[in-house]
Amino acid sequence: MIKQVDLPDTIPIFPLGGALLLPRSRLPLHIFEPRFLQMIEDALKTSNRLIGMIQPNIVPGREGTGLHTIGCAGRISQFSETEDGRYMITLAGVSRYRIVNEVEGFTPYRRCKVSWEGFEQDLRSEETDLGFKRKAFLDALGRYFDVRGLSADWETLKEADDELLINSLSMMLDFDAEDKQALLEAPSLSTRRETLVTLIEYALRGGNEGEMMQ
Repeated sequence: MIKQVDLPDTIPIFPLGGALLLPRSRLPLHIFEPRFLQMIEDALKTSNRLIGMIQPNIVPGREGTGLHTIGCAGRISQFSETEDGRYMITLAGVSRYRIVNEVEGFTPYRRCKVSWEGFEQDLRSEETDLGFKRKAFLDALGRYFDVRGLSADWETLKEADDELLINSLSMMLDFDAEDKQALLEAPSLSTRRETLVTLIEYALRGGNEGEMMQ
């Protein structure tokens, strides 16, 4: 298990809108842009193999692509190279981080100095959600899937641990980038579940204000 003292002060940054990585979760990625191919090759040479996923933060009137302050770093746990030089990788979520400042350098990809303080829980054992009302949650999720024309393995969802269920849905469901950022920044599994329920109910109401599911 990685300890906070072992986490580096500077990491490569992968801005990718709508892609959410959470601690103890896994995110498959298809890498094909030359700058990010170089980033993967450089990361594979390090002992920690860390990549910092982050949501872009585009501010009207500001030149260039900004970054949200908080992201999540993942370790390259699996990778394969295609015949035409692309990478298929899997990131295993390690810990969230807060950007301190961007580091100037000669790499084609961006790097940032980061702080891991305040995210100690990310490196501990999985969280539980003592207030989780699973039946009500799955009922709302079922309505959401019906509206979106989605299917699911409901037996697996019913049996999944709290953290696996909540985090997997947070990563997989089709919310916009700002909503994904809110799910990432939730301080606990309970607040992430509450945020997720709010987003599902909001989608079911078609974006209209109304009664929330308790």
